[in-house]
Amino acid sequence: MDIESLRLFVLACETLNISAAGRTLGMAPAVASSRLAKLERTVGADLLHRSTRKVSLSLEGEDFLPYAREMIAQEEAALAALGQRQTKLSGTLRFAAPSTFAQIYIAPLIPEFMDLHPNLTLDLHLSDTQFDLIEGSFDLALRNAVLEDSSLTGRKLADDSRILCASPAYLESYGVPRTQEDLRTHRLIAFKDLDPKVLIASDGSNALFDPKSAANRLIVDDGLAQKQVTLKGAGISLNSRWSVHEEIALKKLVRVLPSFELAAKPALWLVYPKSNVLSAKVRVFMDFMIERIGKNPVWSDCP
Repeated sequence: MDIESLRLFVLACETLNISAAGRTLGMAPAVASSRLAKLERTVGADLLHRSTRKVSLSLEGEDFLPYAREMIAQEEAALAALGQRQTKLSGTLRFAAPSTFAQIYIAPLIPEFMDLHPNLTLDLHLSDTQFDLIEGSFDLALRNAVLEDSSLTGRKLADDSRILCASPAYLESYGVPRTQEDLRTHRLIAFKDLDPKVLIASDGSNALFDPKSAANRLIVDDGLAQKQVTLKGAGISLNSRWSVHEEIALKKLVRVLPSFELAAKPALWLVYPKSNVLSAKVRVFMDFMIERIGKNPVWSDCP
């Protein structure tokens, strides 16, 4: 199957414009249309719906798209193995990441990455809602969790841990918890759900962060919002060190039960589907993130 026709198809899906996709690859509009028609004859299906006003992806095209991307990635990987990797990356890299982490750490680095790779298009999907990589046709995603999905593989960006925090104003008004039992009388801020979270202390003893049993609770589904309401004195929340290390250093937040942290050991992972060949564009982006963020995480000195 002709790789250039596959590249044309993928670009046409991303731009919904066959002529523009063709121009990107140096093809005249008539040539681009002819090559797509030939590809459709080869696969025996109409991949794109065309009209005088717009182009849209057919159901068969939606099914074929991830395989087209995979075949392109396999070609890139094969050339890389032979030392023929292109020095200039092109195409589109679709990347999903939690919005809070992305705003703080990834977004400020994007201009530098784009300067290094001006022919590469970045398609960023930033949300604390976790995307399905395969169904969403993402090349790469950042996951801030214990990696349990057997269909994914990747590289660890950095270690993470979750700690209890509250604002000085809240603690002045409601008192400082001295034991895990004291948490029952406090306002607890839960992230996404009320499920209890097991905490472990440096001496090995356990505690429970259980919003259900608290005197008052607030549920939020956005990491930045959780930090903001904690700073404003809404209660005690369980936060990633990377999210609150600056506020702790500036004494805007105070650790609660400071010997305890989340018992589970989450980490920041750059992941991709196991079925995907690691393309040059994905490898370069991963290396860049690990060099700029993961090599010496700025939150590693957080108490």
